[in-house]
Amino acid sequence: MRTDPRRREADAYPWIAQVATRFGDMDVNRHLNNVAVARLYEEVRVRFNGHLRTLHDLQPHYLVGHVAIDYLGEGRYPLPATIGYGIASFGRASFRAAMAMFQNGRCIGLCDTVMVYRGDAGPAPIPEVVRAMLGEWTLRP
Repeated sequence: MRTDPRRREADAYPWIAQVATRFGDMDVNRHLNNVAVARLYEEVRVRFNGHLRTLHDLQPHYLVGHVAIDYLGEGRYPLPATIGYGIASFGRASFRAAMAMFQNGRCIGLCDTVMVYRGDAGPAPIPEVVRAMLGEWTLRP
């Protein structure tokens, strides 16, 4: 999925957020540090979840199970990061969120996060109502 060239196009993502970069996000080479990039993706993931909660009267509980980041180019401070978010796929008890980071219209990175739905006693099948809610935000072909 991450090798799909469509993942590098902003219009493939149904939800977009802009996040400011900070001076402290730079490394000694004067580009965005890999840890700062991970935080930017995390910020967008949290904002997206908050957005869903304002649209729906649901409070689904899911946890990060895995994160994979591909760095495709150098990010620069003070340029903002524009990050696209979409649902890439569903499993029984998890889904994969796909993100891409852009600066000046150029894709500089991809992030895939496996989110595991949590029931009362641990991982549980994603309820149909939650699956439908997330399904509205799948990546565009």
